[in-house]
Amino acid sequence: MQPIKIGVVGCGVISGIYFHNLTRFEAVEVACCSDLYPEISRGVVDKYPFVKAVTTEQLLADASIKIMVNLTQPQYHFEVMKAGIAAGKHVYGEKPLSVSFEDSVQMLRLADEASVRVGCAPDTFLGAGIQTCRELIDSGAIGTPIGATAFFTTPGHERWHPSPEFYYKVGGGPMLDMGPYYLTALVYLLGPAKSVSGSARITYPRRTITSKPKNGTIIDVEIPTHVTGTVDFKNGAIANVMTSFDVWGAQLPFIEVYGSEGSLSVPNPNNFGDPVRILTSGKQDWVDVPYSRPFTENSRGLGVADMASSIALGNLIEQMV
Repeated sequence: MQPIKIGVVGCGVISGIYFHNLTRFEAVEVACCSDLYPEISRGVVDKYPFVKAVTTEQLLADASIKIMVNLTQPQYHFEVMKAGIAAGKHVYGEKPLSVSFEDSVQMLRLADEASVRVGCAPDTFLGAGIQTCRELIDSGAIGTPIGATAFFTTPGHERWHPSPEFYYKVGGGPMLDMGPYYLTALVYLLGPAKSVSGSARITYPRRTITSKPKNGTIIDVEIPTHVTGTVDFKNGAIANVMTSFDVWGAQLPFIEVYGSEGSLSVPNPNNFGDPVRILTSGKQDWVDVPYSRPFTENSRGLGVADMASSIALGNLIEQMV
């Protein structure tokens, strides 16, 4: 099958690993990129000369581009994805899908009406670590799942990110920033949720940037920075979830799944690899489990390649019918 041509909108910090991977996956061909600041997209071309720097309008008008990859900041996700759908393109975006439930529902409705597909990060669950965990659960290695825990804690991004303001505005916060990694892993491992409940707070209404170049700049916080909740799954398992920008330090697991016959230590869902460990009933020690699947390195963009392969296969089947 021929690779599907894609265009990337948004060439910021996260785009580097996407370009690195997407330019080597056989299922896709990166044809062009755009950014609000043209000098940034031209920087991509300097590193990848076969990628063309264009405006977003030119990208949308190019009929050869079948998938638009949206790597803009969260507050722009809906409008950019909607424009891609209106142009007849399949769309894949960084998480979150949008900053509101209503916008996400509308996006999926528009895509259905246009007969195009919508994909969204994170794709880390396609990596070796969580794929191996899924196989262990499916094989009954820990028995029937009873519950799970998931924790993400940090004192905030203003200590390292060069421009961290958006983390504390609508579309930011720990749940929309890092929560998708944890919730995606839980849903992949345990199945669909039937109900959720939670509590949240803004601990510090104003935060000071200590990273360069904006050291000393004050951020007025608009969204909750400490979020806790409970997820009840259709299979009966119950998960406790906490995401926070307000914790100085913690000795907590990333994700653990507890079953009737054992417990499973799930690797950091922000990564593709990391150790998988299991403790079964009657044993006292945790045991490392070898990976059963590929992709242990940072493979961001794998979801785009998976989507492209699915689209190409669907097109091939249609031609054969």
